Amino acid sequence: MAQVLHENTQRIIEVTADDLPLHCPMPNMIAWDSHPRVYLPIEVKGEALCPYCGTMYVLKGGAGGHGH
Repeated sequence: MAQVLHENTQRIIEVTADDLPLHCPMPNMIAWDSHPRVYLPIEVKGEALCPYCGTMYVLKGGAGGHGH
């Protein structure tokens, strides 16, 4: 499957358990080096906000990687 590159302007990104451990910026972002890499603890609440760029990541299936 071809890798899809995303601009760093998308403010809400849905991720899956395959993307863990989650860090921003993600490797599939066009400007992957736009700020220092920061690891985000998305597993706890099912969402995480990047302190550098303000991108909100939402874990598909919610906290723990499964639905309620």
